[in-house]
Amino acid sequence: MATRKSSANSNVSAEELLGYYRDMLLIRRFEEKAGQLYGMGLIGGFCHLYIGQEAVVVGLEATAKEGDKRITSYRDHGHMLACGMDPKGVMAELTGREGGYSRGKGGSMHMFSKEKHFYGGHGIVGAQVPLGAGLAFSDKYKGNDNVTFTYFGDGAANQGQVYETYNMAMLWDLPVIFVIENNKYAMGTSVQRATKSPSLWERGAAYGIAGEEVDGMDVLAVKAAGEKAVAHCRAGKGPYILEVMTYRYRGHSMSDPAKYRTRDEVQKMRTERDAIEHVRELLLQGKHASEDDLKEIDKEIKGVVNAAAEFSKESPEPALEELWTDIYA
Repeated sequence: MATRKSSANSNVSAEELLGYYRDMLLIRRFEEKAGQLYGMGLIGGFCHLYIGQEAVVVGLEATAKEGDKRITSYRDHGHMLACGMDPKGVMAELTGREGGYSRGKGGSMHMFSKEKHFYGGHGIVGAQVPLGAGLAFSDKYKGNDNVTFTYFGDGAANQGQVYETYNMAMLWDLPVIFVIENNKYAMGTSVQRATKSPSLWERGAAYGIAGEEVDGMDVLAVKAAGEKAVAHCRAGKGPYILEVMTYRYRGHSMSDPAKYRTRDEVQKMRTERDAIEHVRELLLQGKHASEDDLKEIDKEIKGVVNAAAEFSKESPEPALEELWTDIYA
């Protein structure tokens, strides 16, 4: 593992650093377990894993306060765990059980939590972007200083509705942070082949939207950029765009063999740029934790994830009557 410096590690306590390590590791271990359950046939339908991208959502959640909202696409388990949703409820939804956040009827892509202000993973590419602006509009209307984190990927960044939303968000000074999780490959086409723009965040300039590019493999850099974006929105200055440069280690979904990139490329990212290893280094170098401390955290998190998996297997399947609940008519 190559040593690298964080671009923003000056004002962080040992306690915060350990918290980020724990949160990212929970997402990593949870997703690894979800991959296993999918392979065993316990999870059906689509399943998009967040392995490699953990620093994005953990860094941004570190800047959120109670009342802030978040909405994302279908690669959503990491966002749920980062905002404090119960791993048991998330895993039970993945396996289609009654104990899941959508009572087993939504699966991997469609979970919500009113309590944690999580407004869902969404299966239609880019559809969550206008919804995110709508959530921000509601806060602007109510006159509070809440912000909405609206996540989408580099593939969705080419959708027309994104730009219609940019226009409206700037026109109405909406407190929305557009987070482009640029993991370089969308569904399987590299960003170089899919877009002519040298960067995606700069497209907001046409509407006068401020923004920046961020190292998404460095949780502290993400947090620093997030603080700037949040302050901008809370001050009533309108939307902000963060293009967070990240990388997913697995395929687009569980059915994707990812033959559009080399194994060497993925291994190089894992070895030199892994976000969790980076924080691990900072903890060890700063003598904030020992190898044994970190092993203990890993053991504890594996326990949480295993308990979630057991709960997801034991929770009953939804009753037939559930077909008639939560529908319009």
